Amino acid sequence: MPSPLPIKSLIRLNWLLVLTFTAIISLYFIFLLDETPIYKVFYMGMTALGIGSVAFVNVRILILLARSYSFKGKAFKRYRYFFTYAASATIYLMLAPAFDYFEHKGRLYPFPVFLVIFFISSILVNTVIILLQDFVILQADKSHADLELSQIKAAHAEATNLLLKQQIHPHFLFNALNTLKALYRKDPGAGDNYIVHLANFLRASVYNHAAKTSSLADELALLLDYLEMQKIRFGSALNCNIDLPLNILNDHYLPSFSLQPLLENAIKHNELTQQSPLVVNIFCSEERIVVSNTLKKKNLNVTSTHHGLANLAERYSLLSGDEVIISESKETFSVSIRLLNNEYSDHRG
Repeated sequence: MPSPLPIKSLIRLNWLLVLTFTAIISLYFIFLLDETPIYKVFYMGMTALGIGSVAFVNVRILILLARSYSFKGKAFKRYRYFFTYAASATIYLMLAPAFDYFEHKGRLYPFPVFLVIFFISSILVNTVIILLQDFVILQADKSHADLELSQIKAAHAEATNLLLKQQIHPHFLFNALNTLKALYRKDPGAGDNYIVHLANFLRASVYNHAAKTSSLADELALLLDYLEMQKIRFGSALNCNIDLPLNILNDHYLPSFSLQPLLENAIKHNELTQQSPLVVNIFCSEERIVVSNTLKKKNLNVTSTHHGLANLAERYSLLSGDEVIISESKETFSVSIRLLNNEYSDHRG
């Protein structure tokens, strides 16, 4: 979409030109010429009138041409140069007799030569005005382009964020349905209990689907439903310890669906047995939520849709500009994400 002509900026430029040139002429007459006051006032007034008339007529021509042509097109430029130079020449030639009549020392040049001087002056003045107006138009066009670019980037980031969030549900459902199928084969009662928690989890996730962020309390509630489902599946082979201060649950935020993928990631990539249970610790440290688990990687390749941890890292980067900190040692694997203080802020900077 082409940017509109910056009419207000052009008008401000015109007044600046009138004042600047009038001030220069005033200084010239005051300090360099010994003339009568009325002579000085006349020349200053006529200078302001000439430059102002050319400048404002140029703006009017721009407005009229912009109604029919794109101001970046060749036709616009061609007609603009023709009409503005013709108008400026007409204005200066109309002012020439007044200057000639008021010249009290007598004519220094024949009147035809006087007209040629004013004609050349009109060309010079109009050229300066066109160059300055073009600079204003170029700056306004650049600002408009920068604004459109920022809007496009914001829309792209929003679309990317929504797309990434859409990936969470298929990823979770893929694993949940496989688990449910296995549970019904072994223990239908456990399968029924699993469905209850799954329904709670899906109800909450659908309700918060459009939200970029969720309170830590809401994220914890989702995590607990997911945790109960996994305990039904793994029993004592999964041990999750949650130590979060109550005072931060409702006034701190995380990207929606942050904690559950971290627990799921730990379960997916590590062995869980009653003899060697997976221990997951979730706690707060220096305004960050840390999810740490014992590390005992599965020997077999794990089928994965690759959306869990990578999804969270990319969403968090889009939302806050911050990074998800991942650390791994021989015994533990941990993920740390900074808490957000404002639900509606863009959280960048």
